[in-house]
Amino acid sequence: MPPHQFVPPSSRGRYATELDNTTDDHTLLWLLNHIRLGIPELILQIRHHKHTRVYALFVTATYESLLRGADEIGLRKPVKAEFGGGTRSFSCEEDYIYENIENELHFFTSQERQNIIRYWLENLRAKQGEMLHNIHFLEGQPIIPELAARGILQQVFPIHEQRILNRLMKSWVQAICEPQPLDEICDYFGVKIAMYFAWLGFYTSAMVYPAVFGSLLYTFTENDQSSLLPRPQPHQTSRDLCCVVFAIFNVIWSTLFLEEWKRRGAEFAYKWGTLDTPAESIEEPRPQFRGVKRISPVTNAEEFYYPPWKRLLFQCLVSLPICLFCLSFVFLAMLGCFELQEFVLSIKELPRIVRFLPKILLAVIVTACDEVYKKIAYWLNSMENYRLQSAYEKHLIIKIVLVSWTD
Repeated sequence: MPPHQFVPPSSRGRYATELDNTTDDHTLLWLLNHIRLGIPELILQIRHHKHTRVYALFVTATYESLLRGADEIGLRKPVKAEFGGGTRSFSCEEDYIYENIENELHFFTSQERQNIIRYWLENLRAKQGEMLHNIHFLEGQPIIPELAARGILQQVFPIHEQRILNRLMKSWVQAICEPQPLDEICDYFGVKIAMYFAWLGFYTSAMVYPAVFGSLLYTFTENDQSSLLPRPQPHQTSRDLCCVVFAIFNVIWSTLFLEEWKRRGAEFAYKWGTLDTPAESIEEPRPQFRGVKRISPVTNAEEFYYPPWKRLLFQCLVSLPICLFCLSFVFLAMLGCFELQEFVLSIKELPRIVRFLPKILLAVIVTACDEVYKKIAYWLNSMENYRLQSAYEKHLIIKIVLVSWTD
């Protein structure tokens, strides 16, 4: 059975999901049937690619369906000035109050269309007692994330639009000394990515001030051969004074930088409609979350439960010792390479190229440890079995930063 591919085309919404190459026809037809019945808003087309030998399922939606999806997810859109301006959660009943509602091509950005398609795919839910082969779904459990967690769906990802990418390539990547097209980045990649590059650009610009001031102090210190005070080492005195002045400058600069970014970030959040975004709804459990079935004391629905004490026990007895071992190993390896470097440099008869071997060895060790430790971090985080994706990502970042710091 050739592998299958899930590919939404057109500018109305693009998402792709690749099925495992061992997936049988029954699984494929079962998934297609559930999508057609569970999400009637989607338009499906199946094609076979002769060169790649995959079956592709093309998914898109009409403009009217996207409007209903925007209503479901509460997508915030700008309101016309005569109706008060600002942004408001989209409503099909009052669609006439939103700007560009008549323009099917420009009302939704590429990222918004993808979000609506992704929302429908991720919220395709199973019915009570439903099963596929050896997979037993809970009532209301999302089907697509569960199939991805079981390895039946290998990847779920949006597809790029080459036309927009080419425009961003010219106005952003290839542009020199030009302001970043943040609005276009936001429309294509979303607010999170645009906010990151907005901060990165602001931080880079703000670093000009300490760079210029530090260069002037350095030039003054190196050129100043006279003493400000009658001491035995006048050059050292002026250098110490400049270090103190530069430290005070950095404290003031960092404070002003943070305050200015708060204001600038609030401007971007208001402009992109996320300043007064309401709190997110309750997160769905991760498809990879494991546990025993029980009746939720809150919703009275069947759910998986994992005792917190088991996670804490694993963190204390497994995660913490392994992380400490990784830190100790890298530290001892660095000390060993430094000692080897000193030993090699003490032998004058050795060829010059041999003196670089300890540095090369250290680089190889650091690179190998970086790859191995990242895999260990992912494994530890998966074994800790976090229920929510946000908690999983937070602890994964801590582990990745920790092992990156060792390198």
